Amino acid sequence: MFKNRIEAGQLLGKKILEEIKGEKPGLSFVPIKSGLQTAGKPGFDELIVLGIPRGGVIVAAEVAKILSCPLDIIVVRKIGAPNESELAVGAIGEPKGAKYINEKLAVELGADKGYLDQEIKIQILEIKRRERVYRQGREALDLKDKTVIVVDDGTATGATAIAALREVWNNNPKKVILALPVVAQDTLEKLTKEADEVIFLEKPWPFFSVGQFYEEFEQVSDEEVIDLLNYK
Repeated sequence: MFKNRIEAGQLLGKKILEEIKGEKPGLSFVPIKSGLQTAGKPGFDELIVLGIPRGGVIVAAEVAKILSCPLDIIVVRKIGAPNESELAVGAIGEPKGAKYINEKLAVELGADKGYLDQEIKIQILEIKRRERVYRQGREALDLKDKTVIVVDDGTATGATAIAALREVWNNNPKKVILALPVVAQDTLEKLTKEADEVIFLEKPWPFFSVGQFYEEFEQVSDEEVIDLLNYK
C-alpha cells in the first residue's frame, strides 16, 4: 500500500530510472547531450511524461522530476455505465480513434449505441473544458518522434489508460510506455497490447478499486493540476 500519490510517483520514477540505467530491452532512451546531469539529476532527451488528470498528474509530476524531463497532460474521460457512472464501459479522448469500448460489458449493462454516442458527446465537451482550464493558453507538447511515458495513479479496468495510449499514438511518437503504481492482474494483458512497455509496481489480487491501495486518496482539484503543470 502507498501512503499517497506523491510517494507512489517517487517509487515509480525510481523504478523507471533503474530500468533505464540497467538498459532493459525495450527502453531505448537517449541520454542528454554530453551525458551531463541537469539540476543534479540524470536527464533524458526526447522524453516526455504525460499525466492523466486528475490524480495521475500528481504521480506523473514526481516521475518527471526524477527523470528531469517535461511534464504535460493527456486528458481522457471514462464512459460510465447506465445508472452506474463510476463503472467504466469505456473511455474517450478527443482525437478520432482515441476511444476504447468494452463491447461485452457495454452489452451486459445496457449501454447501447445511442447511449454511448450521447455519453461520448458529453465527455468530449468535458475534455475540451479541462484542456482549456489546465493549459491556461499553452500549447500541448509535441509528441512526434518522442518517447512518451503515460502515467496514472493506477487502473482497474484499463479503460482510461487505453484511451490515453491511443490518443498518444495519434501523435506519431517514437515509443509509448505506460507507467502505473498499481494495476489489476486481469487488466495487465490488455494494456501490454496498447503500449510498447508497461511498467508497474504492484499487480495485486483481488482488485476492487485503485483507492484501496492508498492510505490517502483524496479528490484532486483542477487548481492542483494547474499548479503542477507550472512547476519549475
